[in-house]
Amino acid sequence: MTKAPMLTARVLIPFAVATIIWGSTWIVIRGQLGVVPPNWSVCYRFLVGAVAITIHAIATGAPLKLDRREQCFAALLGFTQFFLNFNFVYQAEGLITSGLVAVVFALLIVPNAIFGSIFLKQPLTGRFLFGSMIALVGVGLLILQEARGDDASSHASIVGVGLTLLGVLSASAANVLQGTNAARAMPMAGMLAWGMVWGAAINAGVGLATTGAPVIELTPTYLGGVLYLGVMASAVAFTCYFSVIRAIGPARAAYSSVITPVLAMLLSTLFEHYHWTLLAGSGAVVTLVGLVIALRSRKPVLKSA
Repeated sequence: MTKAPMLTARVLIPFAVATIIWGSTWIVIRGQLGVVPPNWSVCYRFLVGAVAITIHAIATGAPLKLDRREQCFAALLGFTQFFLNFNFVYQAEGLITSGLVAVVFALLIVPNAIFGSIFLKQPLTGRFLFGSMIALVGVGLLILQEARGDDASSHASIVGVGLTLLGVLSASAANVLQGTNAARAMPMAGMLAWGMVWGAAINAGVGLATTGAPVIELTPTYLGGVLYLGVMASAVAFTCYFSVIRAIGPARAAYSSVITPVLAMLLSTLFEHYHWTLLAGSGAVVTLVGLVIALRSRKPVLKSA
């Protein structure tokens, strides 16, 4: 496959859509915590997401049927992305601030780059590595800023960051799955819809075993959050994000998680009166500089089997 430039509309538009949507989700997830156990909140989110994708697929004629091998792939995706990843994130947000979870999750670029190189044989260019190192310095400044503002105890902070890192590894496994030729051969709508069904089913099973019967909070905040997270942050954003992974690989696509906390901070400035500090501003600027350098590199030849 010939090398292709990264900064094209086919890549940038879905990249921007997924990143902008996910920049708003960290605050919304906080409204899902408390009354409803995390397993059930995640279950409801992906049931809504699966329904939304199915409705769109039927309306547009996109294929939804998967064969047995493809169903196994969708089940693995559901387990890693829609069960492990999101349960770790929801549990972490119950212990530490959503801002700290968001900036720690920006480290997704590290395992994505490593696993993509090992399992997908995708070489990383010098420009990409240089830009990534700059971006990670910015992420480090943002983590320091958010850690300073976190009121959690030292034990809760350690557990919360640990859970977030487990979520990062789970998401990375799912991201690398999307970079394989097997994933590219599958219809996006069918894979995502069934992956979310599998994820919701696993969450429901674990929820029944650990916390008991389904619980739901009948408030506008909670129900509105489920709809937003299910339709926009799941059905729309994952369709966009996985299409980016298929086009440019998991390492470069992970820059969505790098810029997401910066967008979250900007939204918090508008709606929550977030006050920028020199440390936060410096981290955001350095992160964006690294982003521009890395994404101006060229896509390597894909050699995945």
